[in-house]
Amino acid sequence: MPKSNVIALSQPGTFTDLLTEVLRTGARALLAKAVEAEAADFLERYADLKTEDGRQRVVRHGHLPERAVMTGIGAVNVRQPRVRDRDAGADDARIKFTPSILPPYARRSKSLEVLLPILCLKGVSTGDFGEALAALLGKDAPGLSASNIARLKDIWADEHKAWEKRDLSTKRYVYVWADGIHLQARLEDDAQCILVLIGATPEGNKELIGFADGLRESAQSWSALMLKLKHHGLRHAPELAIGDGALGFWKALGQVWPTTREQRCWVHKTANVLNKLPKSLHSKAKGELQQIWMAETKADALKAFDLFEKTYAAKYEKAAACLTKDRDVLLQFYDFPAEHWKHLRTTNLIESTFATVRHRTIRTKGCMSNATAIAMVFKLIEVAQRSWRRLDGTHFLQKVIYGVKFTNGIEEEATTLNPQAEVAAA
Repeated sequence: MPKSNVIALSQPGTFTDLLTEVLRTGARALLAKAVEAEAADFLERYADLKTEDGRQRVVRHGHLPERAVMTGIGAVNVRQPRVRDRDAGADDARIKFTPSILPPYARRSKSLEVLLPILCLKGVSTGDFGEALAALLGKDAPGLSASNIARLKDIWADEHKAWEKRDLSTKRYVYVWADGIHLQARLEDDAQCILVLIGATPEGNKELIGFADGLRESAQSWSALMLKLKHHGLRHAPELAIGDGALGFWKALGQVWPTTREQRCWVHKTANVLNKLPKSLHSKAKGELQQIWMAETKADALKAFDLFEKTYAAKYEKAAACLTKDRDVLLQFYDFPAEHWKHLRTTNLIESTFATVRHRTIRTKGCMSNATAIAMVFKLIEVAQRSWRRLDGTHFLQKVIYGVKFTNGIEEEATTLNPQAEVAAA
């Protein structure tokens, strides 16, 4: 293991002190209370159910055998309450208790699901995982040997391959967010980056759609990713795509999904404009840019656009040109429901998801294969995806699909449905 990693991870046994034991004891008690409370709520929910002879149908029935769950402070032992359904009906009709806080067969907390791939991206070799995890979790960390870690990495790689081949024929995405992510972890080719597409379903859920390595966010790489999605059954083009100014994505979008409208990311655009201004003007200019994308109407936004251009064009022509060249595609969100605006103005969903990966990986001396990096990052996104919040105003998404017109975020009273969208939705 490189010395820099050993220092960062401290020494084995660091957490085998009295304080950590107190924390583990407290965690064990809290976990037990939480699971017991969930079991009590479950029994109360079915309290009115009776068997044919008048007895309570769903009752407590002892505990399952104790098991250890690895957490960020080491192993925590817990016993899950057992619930019995006295009804002798078919198994598929039997009422079963599964605590949400403690899924069946869970052996690691979600924080560890994130920790393991991060350690891989950080450059910790499989053989050094035991030492690294002993430093973090204590010397008795079970089930995390070098062979088990190698097996986990193979499983994650297989899961990613299976996910890539999934059937998309029943899927439709109203909006897509696109970005190219450059990791600090050293890959086989320094020009490689990870191309990410996240979509919003008609139900308002956000899902990872496309995920692949590409060469410098080129149009060819983006096109290959989108064509692969179409090959696996994704028939309908999104209504709107949100991304930064990378020309590769937009060129590919026009070739593969020519009907999809374009929305530039305001966070990226703001950063690009500020980079062309002296630091002394950053605070003032940032506030003036905010007045554009926070305007109540498109007309007000255009006025703020013109004011910014007049203010800075004379002395800072490049900054003004950087903004105004994308005037139309920066304001596309005004033609969509106002409830969706905060979701449509930026690609922050992708940026925030990858913040942990970027900030917690380093340039290692050894080179990581693209396949290994992809599998590790896929696992991190899979975990992050569980916490992505739904879009606000989900009932408007079907209207967007049907072609209902919105002006300044408000639905127009008289609308003419898009025939193609109506047929596709049917």
